[in-house]
Amino acid sequence: MKICHLTSVHPYNDIRIFVKECRSLASTGHEIHLIATNAPAGIQDRVQVHNVQPTKNGRWTRMLKTTWALYQKALEINADVYHFHDPELLPVGLLLKRKKKKVVYDVHEDVPRDILSKAWIYKPLRKVVAKIVESIENFAAKRVDAIVAATPLIAKRFQHLGCRTLNVNNYPIARELFRSESKWIDKQRAVCYIGGIVGQKGLHEMVEAIGQTDGRLLLAGSYDSEEDRRHVMNALGWENVTEYGLLNRHDVADLLSMAMAGLVVLHPLQSFIESQPIKLYEYMSAGLPIIASDFPAWRAIVEAYDCGICVDPLNPDEISQGIQWILDHPEEAERMGENGRLAIEQKFNWEKEFHTLFQLYEEMSICVG
Repeated sequence: MKICHLTSVHPYNDIRIFVKECRSLASTGHEIHLIATNAPAGIQDRVQVHNVQPTKNGRWTRMLKTTWALYQKALEINADVYHFHDPELLPVGLLLKRKKKKVVYDVHEDVPRDILSKAWIYKPLRKVVAKIVESIENFAAKRVDAIVAATPLIAKRFQHLGCRTLNVNNYPIARELFRSESKWIDKQRAVCYIGGIVGQKGLHEMVEAIGQTDGRLLLAGSYDSEEDRRHVMNALGWENVTEYGLLNRHDVADLLSMAMAGLVVLHPLQSFIESQPIKLYEYMSAGLPIIASDFPAWRAIVEAYDCGICVDPLNPDEISQGIQWILDHPEEAERMGENGRLAIEQKFNWEKEFHTLFQLYEEMSICVG
């Protein structure tokens, strides 16, 4: 069966889209295509990657022109099933349905709730915009063939609409980031943060907190804004920070092997509180204890598997105390890291999640055939 994934927002090598879904489907014998912006066209890991050049004339122009270009490329490919990953591609999904194609909408985030914290939308308008977007998303969701939701909370929302909904959690590939040869005694006296670097994800609190300890913060990823970086560079804790920039997956694994814990101290925004941040599970998969925001859903994981510490993400003093405790108790930290890794291997891994996605495509294959 010919399957085409589409994204206008994510990089072509996005972990969920390319590394997990596309590569896993290609390994089962399906013909897999991926259309993305700024992508190196060609075959990679048995996936045929197609490039669409995005326009640079502003957010809304980009959305309209790039979306149309992706649709035209999708028609050229003439796949049996189209699997798209961005809410701005909802019109593309509906147009493809009119062409009698099977269409899957992969919902990575609770978009209406996420809009409430978008800085680029004028704050008094956010609730109105969120309601409009939710109405459009609900309308389209009822007309596609399936919803693939990245979290149980997202899945529940679409199940209430009567949509055919599957929960395919964005858990890590079980052993991708684990370095079995790494010894705890060889680790640096450091903690790490890997991912999008933005104030709402605890950037300022992490830098202030590390300055109150005798350890280092290994910081990897791309900044949401240069203003954020300039601001934290003047903070007292910056001298305890080592920047690595954007890393490939191999280098991410190497960095994780150097740290004694992973930080995931997102602010208590509505879109974060019940989310399942991939970095939390990736730290666990690498054998690191986690220092996490004290949200009920996250605390439940930390307590159930005894794999880390929960802290107030808005309190740098409390974060620093958690970091210092990890640095001063290496045997306990190693034990919690092992607990987390075991939880990944037994439950929270992509290999188990892919089975659900594979079954969906097997059913669609029968329908297409």
